[in-house]
Amino acid sequence: MLRLIFAMKEAIHPKTNVITASCICGGEFILETTLESLRVEICSSCHPFYAGTNKVIDTAGRIDKFKKKYSGKK
Repeated sequence: MLRLIFAMKEAIHPKTNVITASCICGGEFILETTLESLRVEICSSCHPFYAGTNKVIDTAGRIDKFKKKYSGKK
């Protein structure tokens, strides 16, 4: 088995920090990043798609409203 080991060059990479990122919902998760701190508005635990709380949007009503608005006027 051939194993190649490459050493990283010194003094060219940014310093990374291990931080605790926080969400508005109160969720926290640990990251390794070049930032000092991180606050996000939405995370995977509160996002409707990932949390399973998707709402069905009434697109038929919007389409009818659009057709009514732009059908007769020129």
